[in-house]
Amino acid sequence: MSTGEADTGGAGSGADAGGAGGGPAASGPSDGTARAAFPYRLVATDLDGTLLRGDGTVSARTRAALAAATEAGAAHIVVTGRSVPWVRDILTDLGYEGLAVCGQGSQVYHAGEGRLLTSLTLDRQVARRAIAQIESELGPLALAVSQDGLDGTVLTDERYTLGGRKLDRAALVGDRDDFWAEPLNKVYLQHPELDDDALTLAARAAVGPLTDVVMAGPGVVELVPVGLTKARGLSIAARRLGVTARETVAFGDMPNDIPMFAWAAHGVAMANAHPELLAVADEVTASNDEDGIAVVLEKLLTGEAAVGA
Repeated sequence: MSTGEADTGGAGSGADAGGAGGGPAASGPSDGTARAAFPYRLVATDLDGTLLRGDGTVSARTRAALAAATEAGAAHIVVTGRSVPWVRDILTDLGYEGLAVCGQGSQVYHAGEGRLLTSLTLDRQVARRAIAQIESELGPLALAVSQDGLDGTVLTDERYTLGGRKLDRAALVGDRDDFWAEPLNKVYLQHPELDDDALTLAARAAVGPLTDVVMAGPGVVELVPVGLTKARGLSIAARRLGVTARETVAFGDMPNDIPMFAWAAHGVAMANAHPELLAVADEVTASNDEDGIAVVLEKLLTGEAAVGA
């Protein structure tokens, strides 16, 4: 569903993605199945609800399918709403050494070199104004902020619920003023009564043009800089690899993946995806717990699947 952007140029080639775009070590089909030419040069995958199963792991089947795709010449890039400190252990587990797009597109991270190539922060004064406007309309919010950088901490107030996320990466603050001491890439919002969809819509109406509001997962509604999307970060990473939008297949499950689907040639939603993403997807695959990424990649590798335009 590419918008037709010309994303050619930039330094490097597909090999710059760490061989397999930072993916698992490549291996060929073990069953003797004939392999067609893989139709894409870039496979972009969201993490939560997409590449990761409900238990936070990546299945052996999905690992093998990604390895086969990278052996066939494609790069694999993780494109996630998580900031770098919240994704590095997953990348290490995958043997991932290439580029990753993190923080809703605010960070392009080179996993093999352990460094940030780009980083976009949220203006803290603007964020404070946006929160004030939302709370004037909706009442008190539970808040957390994500500090920028390779070792940025998530700071939370006493009302914010992290759920099953990495509690060792978070710190409770007693005074909201502490939120604004260091550069940030996003602010997290929760409301005691509104669900994620209702909070997202109400917050957008309240903040107007100050910030963008995105829904990134269950219980994860975020304020981010205006214009920041996963597509922005992915386009930067793709240019570094010399790959275009027309050569990209993308997988996702939440509304924050919509811009990425609009940018890529072919957008594949998981069966467990949010209705807003299902409505714009070019294809719907099996759920993240049923190896939905592998289902599509295996068909592409054997020439059974139609190629998106």
